[in-house]
Amino acid sequence: MTTAANRPVRIGAQIAPQHASYAKIRETAAELEDLGVDVIFNWDHFFPLHGDPDGLHFESWTMLAALAEQTSRVEIGALVNCNSYRNANLQADMARTIDHISAKESGVGRFIFGTGSGWFERDYDEYGYEFGTVGGRLDALAENLPVISERWGKLNPAPTRKIPVLIGGGGEKKTLRIVATHADIWHSFSDALTLERKLGILEQHGTAVGRDTSEIEISTEVAKRSVAEADEQYDLGARLFTVGISGPHYDLAPVRDWLSWRDAKNS
Repeated sequence: MTTAANRPVRIGAQIAPQHASYAKIRETAAELEDLGVDVIFNWDHFFPLHGDPDGLHFESWTMLAALAEQTSRVEIGALVNCNSYRNANLQADMARTIDHISAKESGVGRFIFGTGSGWFERDYDEYGYEFGTVGGRLDALAENLPVISERWGKLNPAPTRKIPVLIGGGGEKKTLRIVATHADIWHSFSDALTLERKLGILEQHGTAVGRDTSEIEISTEVAKRSVAEADEQYDLGARLFTVGISGPHYDLAPVRDWLSWRDAKNS
């Protein structure tokens, strides 16, 4: 079983698909793969989250399919998909298709199914989805994940590998229960003290559902954190560290710095 003790540090770069042309996004993805990042993420929204709320913006899943074709080494996924926007069986089929697109010469796909319950109300209002409640959206995520897994078992051709499921969010009663039940990777924006507390709660949920949660890869955002803070998260077992970058220019200097930190940790 893979646990934090024998899992290498990985760096993921999240290309926020906002305020930039697609040509710039494509160029940035190529640069990130050349730099040696482990994962390229985008996000699943329909409008910018920062800056001009009506600025340039592109859709997540079609972009992921393009990135799957463009790249050859990095894993790819959304940080995170919104479960509310698409039928569960359709999500599974889209994920399986991108898994195959990304397989290339190795025959093994590179797609990570990052998902969450959704939270940005404008997306819902302008695209005609029912916003509902936080609890209702989390219940829907919990209901859909087994449907997605079941559909993966029915598709022809099947996925090239067991597609890793990344779940984002830090809610202690519902989200972490879903993580304990379904996730291969758990992503949050927690500082070290918060992460330590939530890991304890995650372990309790794991006991309740019969899961050893030490096998779940712990992911956290470090774009605005110091090396000392990242070291604290590392000591708690975090191994996937994500760096968010945004258009129009996509500054890659922080990514380079974190890649150097990764290499030092893994040496």
